Amino acid sequence: MIRHVKGNVHWVGKTDWELKKFHGSEYSTHRGSTYNSYLVREGKTALIDTVWAPFAKDFVDNLEAEVGLGSIDLVVQNHAEVDHSGSLPELLRRRPGLPVYCTANAVKSLKGHYHEDWNFQVVKTGDSVELGNGKQLVFVEAPMLHWPDSMFTYLAGEAVLFPNDAFGQHYASEFLFNDEVDQDELWAECVKYYANILTPFSPLVAKKIKEVVALNLPVEVIAPSHGIIWRKDPLQIVTQYAEWAADYREDRVAILYDSMWDGTRHLAEAIAKGVSQASPSTDVRVHNVAKTDKNDVITEVFKAKAVLLGSPTINHGILHSMAGLVEQMKGLKFKGKKGGSFGTYGWSGESVKQLGASLRDCGFEVLDEGFAALWEPDAGVLASAFEYGKSLATRL
Repeated sequence: MIRHVKGNVHWVGKTDWELKKFHGSEYSTHRGSTYNSYLVREGKTALIDTVWAPFAKDFVDNLEAEVGLGSIDLVVQNHAEVDHSGSLPELLRRRPGLPVYCTANAVKSLKGHYHEDWNFQVVKTGDSVELGNGKQLVFVEAPMLHWPDSMFTYLAGEAVLFPNDAFGQHYASEFLFNDEVDQDELWAECVKYYANILTPFSPLVAKKIKEVVALNLPVEVIAPSHGIIWRKDPLQIVTQYAEWAADYREDRVAILYDSMWDGTRHLAEAIAKGVSQASPSTDVRVHNVAKTDKNDVITEVFKAKAVLLGSPTINHGILHSMAGLVEQMKGLKFKGKKGGSFGTYGWSGESVKQLGASLRDCGFEVLDEGFAALWEPDAGVLASAFEYGKSLATRL
């Protein structure tokens, strides 16, 4: 189904209501997603990105029915990841020789995925394609946002930016535009997307935003490859990205733990009460990471100014749920955050020190040696944990 975006730009993508996991099982998509593909029909017709392979036949069939495959003059592949390029094999099987405009790195990725030597047209920043009727596609390389092959495409004459994975979100909707959807849902998915996917590339995000702004191009629509299209005040998402890229943190503390027999949970709750009493304005969030979606937990870490990790000691180490969280945090390279650790133990008691060391490895400023409690904490220990929370609040 073709849906109008602006001028002679139309959406020809796929809404995936059933999607609940993405990147294998690495990213949760509670609200589904879309694979946005766009058709620009001027003197020449350009297809910008495709959709994921499970929907390839339907996608190409729909293009044939709606516009005719013979009318397409070129494909722009902004990014080679399979959720965007998965329909290329089917399309090019039925339209062999169709030019594919992409970066040099995208050629490597596409050949690596599909083992085909298609009619690649390699472009770099500043290159362009004339479409006729005063319209022109201009290409801007955007390496590591979020793959080495990524680029943006700008439609001059309509002021539409196609940034692929930048400025998107995993959000399925029958609505097409940002001013039509629930704003709380939209922004929740935007920050989750940034926190879990783009955080390690924040310095590059900030740099690319400055580069694009310096081009002084009018932008009336931002059409990403997942989720909602930005037409009302489209630059609001660019402004928000600039803020998120600047070592983002709110007046928020995330207390994240797992527990075997509730002892560490009791410590987490006591510490939370202490932080809240000492700093009533601070938003304190407590999550059992074994029972909370891991990507929602990472979003909490992204928003927090301080993160406290808790685990009992098991086999001279920490619970596996905490180990997995630490590995995620390390890869995402958070900046400008403080941290602490806590936990219970029965005999050896290594978990608190291990969590503190892990936070340092993640780039956090660790505030102290942590709070450890032998066996199940009694009222006196919980009172000490409460005071520990109060003390932490004064150092955040």
